[in-house]
Amino acid sequence: MANLYFMAVNHYNLPMNKALTSLLVITSFLLFSCTSKAEKLQNKKEINNRRFASYAQTYIEKCQKENQGILEKYIKESPLEIKIAQLFVANLEGNKNFRSYETFKEITEGKGEIPSSTPLIAGGYLFFSYNLADSPEQQLIFMNSIKNYSSKNNQLNPYLSIDQEGGYVNRLHKLTGGLESQEKIAQKYSIAQAYNIYSDQAKKMNSLGFNMNIAPVLEISTDQNKDFLQGRSFGNTEQVLSYGKVCIRAYENNNIATVVKHFPGNTNTDPHTGLPEINLSKEELEESLIPFFELSKLQPSAILMSHARTSALDPQTPACLSKLWVTDIIRNKYNYQGLIFSDDIFMGALVNNGYSPQKAVIMAIEAGVDCIMTSEKRFGKEAKVLYQKASQDKAFEEKINQSFERIIKYKLKANIITYGDLEKAVYEK
Repeated sequence: MANLYFMAVNHYNLPMNKALTSLLVITSFLLFSCTSKAEKLQNKKEINNRRFASYAQTYIEKCQKENQGILEKYIKESPLEIKIAQLFVANLEGNKNFRSYETFKEITEGKGEIPSSTPLIAGGYLFFSYNLADSPEQQLIFMNSIKNYSSKNNQLNPYLSIDQEGGYVNRLHKLTGGLESQEKIAQKYSIAQAYNIYSDQAKKMNSLGFNMNIAPVLEISTDQNKDFLQGRSFGNTEQVLSYGKVCIRAYENNNIATVVKHFPGNTNTDPHTGLPEINLSKEELEESLIPFFELSKLQPSAILMSHARTSALDPQTPACLSKLWVTDIIRNKYNYQGLIFSDDIFMGALVNNGYSPQKAVIMAIEAGVDCIMTSEKRFGKEAKVLYQKASQDKAFEEKINQSFERIIKYKLKANIITYGDLEKAVYEK
């Protein structure tokens, strides 16, 4: 621009004031032209962006509508025996190559919609130490064999879970190394450090093929339960709230579902052998449940019920079989939308106190439980009881439908299955 000024003075012999005026006119014209062109380009870009956003939004809404239709069709058309199988989280054989040791005949006695010879696959599986291979590579082969077997038999992938709390409940120690107990984490590390520890653990679990952790424990440590918990709690109310929150977020943010436990608590009585009795006043009980109430707002993937009975509320019924605890409190009062698990229905707390597995499964579903946990490798007998009752009781069948839908939605959200899997199941059954 300075060159134009000197050109006007020297070449055209214009007076300096006229040269300056000419320069200002030329400058204004050039700036106006450039600005106008820039504005036009910007406006065109904004129009294109808005048009693209509109197209994208329309496409997203179309996909969502189609997916909702696929889901509704799948829920509606799935045979009852398939729905019931999805309600169970069972143990499994060995650690090398997966196979089912039961067929749908165990549930339907040949009267169902699915061929009787079809292998019976649970909605999820729970791994114990003997289900872990000697190396990460071998473990991943085993995990992939579960997916391959499910696909081969035209069934949905199960979720794959394990108790990985830390401390002495560290079933993955030979594959992922040490993980300190919840108590030690709260005592030794900052919130930020704890988040990194649990995020790292989640990534290791993912690399092995797991997608669910039956943890963390959200019970407050007290004199009434510390002998049973033995370091499995983060500590007092404040510690459980802060470290429980960061633990849930670390796992969930790294694609590992958390199953917070054991609601509404335990005592020093081991539920594997006895029935815990929580003898707190209603006020004391509510205070002990603050971590569950507050952290359920994070909507962790699942909440696991304990077998404990509470003298202040529904004193006759173990919590995992209690409609008051499962539906009235967790589902309605807490407004919790995720999955609700029973604890193992073969534990002594139930079996030795008049609640056989066949009785417990009925009560659990009636209470509002979605996922029935069993440490046994076979669940056909218990599934058959549910099938028989649902075949005769529409209200009971509707409860199964509701739980089935929650399980399928969880699997979709967790990318364990796809809408394509549902569509294939609908049209190829």
